Amino acid sequence: MAVYRIAVIGGDGTGPEVVREGLKVLRAVAQLEGFRYETVEYDLGGERYLRTGEILPESILRELASFHAIYLGAVGHPDVPPGVLERGLLLRLRFEFQQYINLRPVKLYPGVETPLKNKGPEHIDFVVIRENTEGLYCGAGGFLHKGTPYEVATQELINTRPGVERCLRYAFEYCRKRNDEKKLTLVLKTNVLTYAHDLWWRVFQELAPQYTDIRTDYNHVDACCMWMVKNPEWYDTIVTENMFGDIITDLAAILQGGLGVAAGGNINPQGVSMFEPMGGSAPKYKGTGKINPIAAILALKMLLEFVGEERAARRIENAVAFVTGHKLKSMAAGQMGYTTSEVGDLVVQALHAAANT
Repeated sequence: MAVYRIAVIGGDGTGPEVVREGLKVLRAVAQLEGFRYETVEYDLGGERYLRTGEILPESILRELASFHAIYLGAVGHPDVPPGVLERGLLLRLRFEFQQYINLRPVKLYPGVETPLKNKGPEHIDFVVIRENTEGLYCGAGGFLHKGTPYEVATQELINTRPGVERCLRYAFEYCRKRNDEKKLTLVLKTNVLTYAHDLWWRVFQELAPQYTDIRTDYNHVDACCMWMVKNPEWYDTIVTENMFGDIITDLAAILQGGLGVAAGGNINPQGVSMFEPMGGSAPKYKGTGKINPIAAILALKMLLEFVGEERAARRIENAVAFVTGHKLKSMAAGQMGYTTSEVGDLVVQALHAAANT
């Protein structure tokens, strides 16, 4: 029997607290399904950086390469300047392990409020696939005459054909297996970004005939933001470039009830992938027991899907849907009606209850 090796990075703020609840759920579902796993915890994040000056030592990077997946809590510390941890830890892991897909399920669970009038779970259930290692986030660019009245700042948008093609091909394949809708929407800005996004458009058109069972569509990114709010039910699978994906998935998180339920994966389909809640470190809630762990539990569900434990993942999702639909008063921190640990317990109880019926 295979043993899944999972690297655990609790990180900063409330990250360790929500990861603890995810691991609680992992223990329960592993017992129900009969699979084996082992976890190794790593001290990475703001506290380590402030204590040692290290962000991601080479020795730990080499160790992480031996795991099936990484389970991350959160990165971000109020005493560390913005960008230091994000670039030195999050982006470095994405780039070093070629996690070229950012996968963001956008699903409204029962009992979760959305700000959209007259919309329910039957209307909000789509996925955003974002290219994760190219575009404006490569860090290419610089300053000329910095700090002077003549300062020039550049940031280059870089796309390669191999990078674009592998992302689009992943999106077509994912769309094909996701459900019977089989609709893939490309989201770009081809009318303005006429070089980089022309490459995306041409590769999309070249691949489409290989997937005749999939309906294809195109939105400019600004139109996508409007239609996502007005008619989210139009979307099934969205594929887009790095920066636009970063922006529209935050909008999508609000539609599905907020960052307390938003989970995502940074995926290398043939390598080490990383799964995390989208809510950030939320340092003001650290140690209060008020933070919502549902997103971290759903990130664990995605991790299990990735390693092939799809039945276990379905168990977790069904348990989460029961808890949101029947137990929690709100998804907002401090308003759930339960503590962080108690929410984890509720999901475990729902797992066992479903298994005994």
